[in-house]
Amino acid sequence: MWHKATAARKWLYPGLGVKRWLLLLFLGIATLGLGFASFFYEVSSPALSLSPAWHTLTMQIVPSWVGILTLILVGFGLSALSVYQLNRSLLAAFVPPGGTSVVDTVYRHRHRQRGPKVVVVGGGTGLSILLSGLKTYTDHIAAVVTVADDGGSSGRLRRELGVLPPGDFRNCIAALADDEALTTQLFQYRFPNVRREAENGHALEGHNFGNLFITAMANVTGSFEKALVESGRVLAIRGQILPSTLENVTLCADLVDEAAAIRRVAGESAIPEARLPIQRVYLEPSGSHAYPPALRAILDADLVVIGPGSLFTSLMPNLLVDDITRAIRASNALKVYVCNVATQPGETDGFTVGDHVEAIERHVGPGLFSFVLANNNLDNPLPSDWSLAPVSIEIPINAHYEVLACDVVDEERPWRHHPGKLARVLMTMVEQREETKQGVSISLNEEA
Repeated sequence: MWHKATAARKWLYPGLGVKRWLLLLFLGIATLGLGFASFFYEVSSPALSLSPAWHTLTMQIVPSWVGILTLILVGFGLSALSVYQLNRSLLAAFVPPGGTSVVDTVYRHRHRQRGPKVVVVGGGTGLSILLSGLKTYTDHIAAVVTVADDGGSSGRLRRELGVLPPGDFRNCIAALADDEALTTQLFQYRFPNVRREAENGHALEGHNFGNLFITAMANVTGSFEKALVESGRVLAIRGQILPSTLENVTLCADLVDEAAAIRRVAGESAIPEARLPIQRVYLEPSGSHAYPPALRAILDADLVVIGPGSLFTSLMPNLLVDDITRAIRASNALKVYVCNVATQPGETDGFTVGDHVEAIERHVGPGLFSFVLANNNLDNPLPSDWSLAPVSIEIPINAHYEVLACDVVDEERPWRHHPGKLARVLMTMVEQREETKQGVSISLNEEA
């Protein structure tokens, strides 16, 4: 009880800016009380003689009904003003400086709180692009992220410190943060190369600040998964970021060389560098167990999105965790595969939409999703020196999935999806499914 009383007194501390509005609220309520008391007195006992002080307080110096109406209106106005100002004072702590108004912030928060539960399975740049678009529609986002990355800064930290590769998680945290622009700039900051006489150079060369932040958080909290939770809390991200597995897995591939012989390659970063057709990819050791919160998120989702992202090196490592694939099949969510808008050199050269789906089905079997979302805006030229090509919408005649063709490309970077366009189409699909509730018959036009 003493603690509650102490907490209540804190509202009267200087600097909170609420005392004057509390006093104004008390005055407004008191004025309303006088107005209604005068009204009931006038109706029930008009002949009753009261003291001069009462007559003064209730404005009996003017015609009675004028005084009553004035008291009620003034009391209501003072009460409304004080409540409005109290709300502004209390909610100002949750509105970023220079941001939108309090009412807009509250409305958007409530709108996102009512949004669908969305799980996105993937990795790389494609995943973070989609997350940045989805966060304007819902707070219930779960990103299931690959842990097979072994290149660059992530690979070095993985080999030297034994942590899961933080790179894709770093991108997701930046995408889901409230201040996305500043957080992205900070988390993507890469320490420059410096000239030193020592053979190994500077220890921070080539590392991203975000990777070091997550690694440090893992050491402070004692585990990588706790580091993700605490990093999200510190940076006020919308949603949660979950590894597909906590096991130290290596992505391997069987490639077909010029002599039609099978060449085995180990390591996610080495697969596209080989620039050979990919026959299959697999994880070593096999039989890795999924991270349980990722399974719960998938089973509880309204929408499960696979992609966008590098087909063999970002999406497949998640789907090759058997528990993840089984959970997607068991989920009652709307399941959508988002096909890339452009081919990826060394990985999907010459692939069509149908080729992307066929590769997934070759590894995990058919029926994982019912819808494929593909880009149909092919008017934007791709950089000729990047060996990129638009992914054409060609599908097998007997395909057991429905292809939804929409304009979801970023016209300034036509090798990537536009976060707003893509998120809007996916949210429209969820809304239409809720409306139909039968058969999930969906049709989207160009304006969706």
